[in-house]
Amino acid sequence: MNANPSPFRRRLLALALGLAATGVACAASPATATKPDVVAGNIDTSVNPGDDFFEFANGAWLKAHPIPAEESAWGIGQVVQEELYAKLRKISEDAAAQTHAAQGSDEQKVGDFWTIGMDQALADRLGASPLKDTMATIDGVHDLNSALDAAFALQPLGVDVFFDFGVSQDEKQSDAMAVHLVQGGLGLPERDYYFNTEQGIAKARTAYVEHLGRMFRLLGADGASAHSSATQVMAFETALAKVSRPLADLRDPEKNYNKMAPTEFTARHTPAIVWNTRLATWKLAAPTVIVGQPEFFDGLQALLAKTPAPVLRNYLRVHLADTYASFLSQSFDDEHFDFYGRTLSGQAQQKPRWKRVLRAENDALGMILGRIYVKDYFSQASKQRYNAMVEAVRTAYGERIDKLDWMGPATKAKAHEKLAAVTRKVGYPDRWKDYSALAIGRDSYAQNMMRARRWAFDDMLSKYGKPVDRTEWEMTPQTYNAYYNPSNNEIVLPAAQFMIPGYADSEIDDAVVYGYVAASTIGHEITHGFDDEGRQFDAKGNLVDWWTKQDAERFQRRADVMVKQFNAYEPLPGLHINGQASLGENIADFGGILIGLDAFKKTEQFKKGEKIAGYTPLQRFFLGYALGWLSQEREARLRNGLLADVHAPAKWRVNGPMSNVPDFYDAFGVKPGQPMWRPENQRVKIW
Repeated sequence: MNANPSPFRRRLLALALGLAATGVACAASPATATKPDVVAGNIDTSVNPGDDFFEFANGAWLKAHPIPAEESAWGIGQVVQEELYAKLRKISEDAAAQTHAAQGSDEQKVGDFWTIGMDQALADRLGASPLKDTMATIDGVHDLNSALDAAFALQPLGVDVFFDFGVSQDEKQSDAMAVHLVQGGLGLPERDYYFNTEQGIAKARTAYVEHLGRMFRLLGADGASAHSSATQVMAFETALAKVSRPLADLRDPEKNYNKMAPTEFTARHTPAIVWNTRLATWKLAAPTVIVGQPEFFDGLQALLAKTPAPVLRNYLRVHLADTYASFLSQSFDDEHFDFYGRTLSGQAQQKPRWKRVLRAENDALGMILGRIYVKDYFSQASKQRYNAMVEAVRTAYGERIDKLDWMGPATKAKAHEKLAAVTRKVGYPDRWKDYSALAIGRDSYAQNMMRARRWAFDDMLSKYGKPVDRTEWEMTPQTYNAYYNPSNNEIVLPAAQFMIPGYADSEIDDAVVYGYVAASTIGHEITHGFDDEGRQFDAKGNLVDWWTKQDAERFQRRADVMVKQFNAYEPLPGLHINGQASLGENIADFGGILIGLDAFKKTEQFKKGEKIAGYTPLQRFFLGYALGWLSQEREARLRNGLLADVHAPAKWRVNGPMSNVPDFYDAFGVKPGQPMWRPENQRVKIW
């Protein structure tokens, strides 16, 4: 089901910035009479910054902009997304209007995808028939072997049943591609959803079983059979969840790296799955595989051996249907939304169809759209500007490493080597992905998505045995996000993340930009290379220990302080932030602020110290950082994130790290006794 991203995408998304940044400006023009200051206009002056800096910085905007019914969250990220929707819609409609586009051209693919995706009447007439052939394969399941046949046929379609699979860089040999096999197969967002007793999560579990029952009825089952099938599938998934590692444990790269021959994997963990034979069906002749969680596959083997074929068949059927429900008739689409959108995220209603089609089109044809997007909306001058800012932050980071009093000379030398080797990718790829083998037709929306996912799977398989393409991007230019990839030791900053609605670059002063870009994006992503997970990879992207034992212990003691801090935050009654699972993001936020601030202190604006809209340059830097996390979310989405996301909620991504920054205390006069105050000996001191 498409509630969960693949662990191989999740690995990058876990290192990504949830809300990104805006444009860089060297000078600022004063706000006009009709346009408020970019940060001062958001401030809630009824809140003391020492009590709750997030609400002080963003509260006025949040009060004036309630979450729309079609959204589960609303903030600067969603406002930027609205602008992106408008731009991508124009690209799509222009392509669809070209009646003589050559078959196989970018215009034909975008135009036909858009046209068929927007045809609700066609989707309703077709119902679930686009899945007919794949469902027939599943209907033939009569024993374990035939169930595995069907499961391996579903994986190329993006239906991650039983386990998850991918071809990506070998963590310990970054210049080689490797086969990875990891836990998966769940329909709820994360394994703790199956066990946590918090009231809202318990209700979500009940709603999930009801959702499965309604899906089975849509697939033709009567009421009693649908209920029985739903209960059995839930029991099967709960057993899978029981042998799955918790979210925090998935962040240990060493413990999730278990390399072995496929024959050994079969013999020791999954006798029912002859991996050499199964991989050969995908034309993979891999002498070794990297197994993420061997004990999960032990549990999977035991579960498969004792589960009746009809239960396996129903599990496969409902996962296929739920994965493609959004591209089928209205009844399937509505049911999928009712659980994944309304129950799990709190949306009151669906987004309009054109936005949902654009989201699917972006998933299927992302780099084709990206190529058109950057030509129209992102200049070469902008790319050069942000490249320069990366280097300013890199310089500041190096100077901070030199000043660390807890890191020894040997580790510092290695840290400098890694920092110097960080590759920057800004705006868009230098070389675009080739989509020529992907065919987009006018038969059905669902079949276009199936073709796109099969193409992406084949593209992934094609990388095995070839030199690693370190120029490839894992995000499209029109993505409002950023990421650090440890295997490439690179930061990737897509063009769209430099948008800020309603303001030109010339209207944004350096203080805001350095908080909003240098701290929350560039510094954040570079710090991922030195957080609790990223620090275990060397300058070449290999998982290898380059720290002295003493320095590693010192780092861990300091990181433990941050874990304790975030464990104490309780955004919902009974649900705390997982300080261990979110540690990498929290370190990156904290490090990004410190590095961005170091870089900002070299600017003329900081040195002059002149106020803008009543706030000093130092205050505006922190307000600029908070602007990047201007967001509010519904309770259901907040609950989902607390269990399934390695990022802390937006409010705590501001207040948490700020409470450890001495300059923040000075800027806003934070005093002992205020909620933002921490005693000196309780503050985090890493970077």
